[in-house]
Amino acid sequence: MNANLAQLSHQARIAVQKRDWRRVGLFAQEIQHQYNEEPEGHFLSGLVHKNARRVDLAVKAFSHALSLETSRYDAAIELSNSYLILLRHNEAFELIDKYEKYLNNSPLYLDMTARILSALGLHQRAWSLYKQANELQPDIDVFRANLAANSVLLGKAKEAKDLYQALLSKYPQHQQYHYELSKLAKAKDHEHIEQMQEVLEDTKYPPNKNIFMYYAIGKELEDLGQWKESFQLYEKAGNAVLSTANYDVANDIKVIEKIKSICTQDWIEPSTNQLNTKEGTKTPIFIVGLPRTGTTLTERIISNHSQVESADETFFMQLAIRHASGVGGINEVTESIIESASIADINLIAEKYMVSVEYRLTNKPLFIDKFPYNFLYLGFIAKAFPNAKIVYLRRNPMDACFAMFKQSFFKFAYSLDNLGRYYVAQDHLRKHWQTILGDRIIELDYESLVADQEVNTRTVLEKLGLEFEQSCLEFEKNPASSATASTLQVREKVHTRSVGKWKYFHDELQPLKNYLEAAGIDIER
Repeated sequence: MNANLAQLSHQARIAVQKRDWRRVGLFAQEIQHQYNEEPEGHFLSGLVHKNARRVDLAVKAFSHALSLETSRYDAAIELSNSYLILLRHNEAFELIDKYEKYLNNSPLYLDMTARILSALGLHQRAWSLYKQANELQPDIDVFRANLAANSVLLGKAKEAKDLYQALLSKYPQHQQYHYELSKLAKAKDHEHIEQMQEVLEDTKYPPNKNIFMYYAIGKELEDLGQWKESFQLYEKAGNAVLSTANYDVANDIKVIEKIKSICTQDWIEPSTNQLNTKEGTKTPIFIVGLPRTGTTLTERIISNHSQVESADETFFMQLAIRHASGVGGINEVTESIIESASIADINLIAEKYMVSVEYRLTNKPLFIDKFPYNFLYLGFIAKAFPNAKIVYLRRNPMDACFAMFKQSFFKFAYSLDNLGRYYVAQDHLRKHWQTILGDRIIELDYESLVADQEVNTRTVLEKLGLEFEQSCLEFEKNPASSATASTLQVREKVHTRSVGKWKYFHDELQPLKNYLEAAGIDIER
């Protein structure tokens, strides 16, 4: 790099640090004008487009920079990040696979690459990169927070606890750090609760700014057996979310009704799709059910079989349906998207799904996709993949509902009213699938599984066409990541501690119980 180019680049990088994108753009133009065959101007231009959210132009600029100098790992990782935004997952992965080995001395791009890998669902692979970034620059808080979050997904509770405690010593009022810390172990006393309550008193934020803290305090109060006080905090958190959320459960119920009306037996049966019958094609196992019903536990058990691997949770079926509808993207599926996808060539959905998931798989013949909400799309799954296996988890309705209510993840579960309405609607859909798919669905009760793991594991494996393997009973030894609310629980052996837990909150949950029983839901099943 000649002296003038080096000076222009240096000034541009100062502007990048200041996030002065107008000046960065001016330097990029000047470098391209004087040195158009040098990658630097195109790379800087890519940064400008990236921060202006002009993703297609960023792709063009980073690609050009990389074509001029193939060793530019910064351009490669930025291009990978742009591909990720555009949902071009395989292309994003291929770039990382090629350039990861060149990142040893760049904490910025080690961390960015790890974040891309995490977004791709490859949390185990991201771990070493997050760790390297932290070792190179241990004083960067965002690197430390990213490593902590990744540690949780890998079940590294001690490492995560140390990291969050270090962050809280520097930022004692950071509510999400308190929330994450609260999930890492069962509370044994009121020490952390008192710290969090002190933060609430000192900050005096409105309720919608305290959501993480309400959930954290509620969780620790539950740990200590203070059931009524715990429920009050969960309820306060849900109310705080709904005070600012633009959400109407009726819209989700309409989508369920549209799916039932379209995905009939007559619609599914004429499938001529041959994708899954080709020699060498992998067979998917879809594990579905409401969140918190045992889908993660089941996935860990089955994926410990020598013939099975797990793609973890993916949104690729939803992506494929949106793609077939002509809408694209990964936002919520609407009635119109379901209608449009239902008249598209089913092979488009099958092919889009398999291309999307390919980078997560190795050479095993069966793979698991454990995205609970795929229960919505079983009609499309059955039609697109005639040989696919479907495992449907069920759990006591009150236990399932309360487990969702006390988490911060589920939009229909922030109030008992919404939760009751959604539960009834999905139960009607479950019965619809039972009627039209019959034996294609392997139903599994959470309570039965935890009461007798071996008997139920043998039964499920047999229905999947697999021989029993002892390793399936030792799932807690599986080191793979788990991007779910159960990420730490699945590191334990099977237990029954959560069975019937809703009864500690019987009085508070009585309105929900009355609603479900009036709708014909068997509470004591």
